[in-house]
Amino acid sequence: MKAIVITKYGQPSDVLQVKEVAKPTPADNQVLVRVRAGSLNVADLAPIRGVFLARLFGTGWLKPKREILGTDLAGQVEGVGKNVTRFKPGDDVFGTAPGSFAEYACAAEDRLALKPANVTFGDAAAVPIAGVSALQGLRKGKIGPGQKVLIHGASGAVGTFAVQLAKSFVTEVTAVCSTRNLENARLLGANHVIDYTQEDFAKNGKTYDLILAANGHRSVLAYRNALSPNGICVVLGGSIPQIFQALLLGRFISKTGGRTIGFMGIASINQKDLDFLKELLAAGKIKPLIERSYPLSQTVESVEYLAEGHARAKVVITLESNNKT
Repeated sequence: MKAIVITKYGQPSDVLQVKEVAKPTPADNQVLVRVRAGSLNVADLAPIRGVFLARLFGTGWLKPKREILGTDLAGQVEGVGKNVTRFKPGDDVFGTAPGSFAEYACAAEDRLALKPANVTFGDAAAVPIAGVSALQGLRKGKIGPGQKVLIHGASGAVGTFAVQLAKSFVTEVTAVCSTRNLENARLLGANHVIDYTQEDFAKNGKTYDLILAANGHRSVLAYRNALSPNGICVVLGGSIPQIFQALLLGRFISKTGGRTIGFMGIASINQKDLDFLKELLAAGKIKPLIERSYPLSQTVESVEYLAEGHARAKVVITLESNNKT
């Protein structure tokens, strides 16, 4: 089968290759998926470049431990391990699997959900990591009906899901993004939009019950200023300084008043949350925004585009050979 393989760290054009590799065999609790589409996440970039933090957290110190790129996927069940009970050959599924940028990948049974019939493989593949990250971030912030919610970074992959999910919880949503993304935020359902090039949400005097920080461009003190007296800010990823601020300074702020600031860390992909998102997808309450779609053979170009930092939504990889039938 064809797969995107990486054997050393470096620039995408230097280290990513389309190669023929052996088709995987599912373990007892795994599902073999014929991949129809996958999607890129910012988290995919660090293991390619071999940044220090990625190596520290286990991608491999001298070279990548995992040779096949990709995590998000959507496709059809080709086979199942002997302990698998939820899926059978022929089922359309979406979720995560290591090495999803390949014609076939093996996924743990509890990291998959059935794909809604009215959702394309490309749309479904765009959901897992970004959708679950947004959902778990909002839940960590104790989202509830009637709250005022601010999504900082509302134009990114996680942010676009966060706006839609926050609306599904019957909240009043304010989206913060750049000028070119304001209309998208409105179309996603945001009640209010703030163009950060024209207005500073931390200085306009408005406060929020929940802030979801889906990027790493503001200090935790700025978020504190925009929280209501008992508000909660959840920081999702960001730069190393942002992470340490949320972990250390955020903890101090949380102990000295009613406001709470915390760092969520990496989302935990699980069946329950995927099923929750599946129902919202089927009902049309959330819809992935896909900016560009590339065939597997152009994965290098797709990674380079995402690495430029200007993607306004998800970047999807399609499997040419698996989409012919």
